[in-house]
Amino acid sequence: MSVCYLDTSALAKRYLNEARSDEVDAFLAEQSLLLVSTLTTVQMRRLLARRRRGRELDATLEAQVFATFRDDVRQGYMVEHELSRLMLEGASNLIAEIPQVPLRTLDALHLAAAQQLGAERLVTADAVMRAAAGAVGLAVEFFG
Repeated sequence: MSVCYLDTSALAKRYLNEARSDEVDAFLAEQSLLLVSTLTTVQMRRLLARRRRGRELDATLEAQVFATFRDDVRQGYMVEHELSRLMLEGASNLIAEIPQVPLRTLDALHLAAAQQLGAERLVTADAVMRAAAGAVGLAVEFFG
């Protein structure tokens, strides 16, 4: 069991029926603490809206999934942290520290948040995040 930071790509598998969703659920159930950031909330909202626009889900299901995610945070299943100035600076530094990885802005923010919050492991389904976390020495659980 460990302290895990969840990025949105992995978290979506908890709330939507996707490849490896069962594996994500089983893995998360075994962890001692699950961390997300306020960025995750914005990204979940965007991901669901994109899926609705793509007709993968309707507006009712979009609202239900987002409400379930917010309820999980409110009930303490995951602990949500606000992005801090230190995390923003950390993201900027990461982009410079690992130039070999095409780290996107929001991914850099997630990675900096994971580091600042003391996560032992990053949970992702994104190959770039996997490479970036590995480059900075963070353990990764990959569900891509």
